[in-house]
Amino acid sequence: MEKESKEERFKRIAARRTKRILEDLRRLGNCANKGTYAYTLADVNKIFSAIDDATQNAKARFTKEKTEFTL
Repeated sequence: MEKESKEERFKRIAARRTKRILEDLRRLGNCANKGTYAYTLADVNKIFSAIDDATQNAKARFTKEKTEFTL
């Protein structure tokens, strides 16, 4: 069996994880049904603030430039 390259492994795993996140976000959107759930605007803001923070942190890990210490 041929060994998978790092790029191929990244694409396979990242695609699966992205699909899972998008599906979970779709499911979260189902909670917007006021006939089934009760929530406040503060609740919604807290949820999406946490999601935004986690998204920014994950993105930063991909874009962070590594700098070496110099004097």
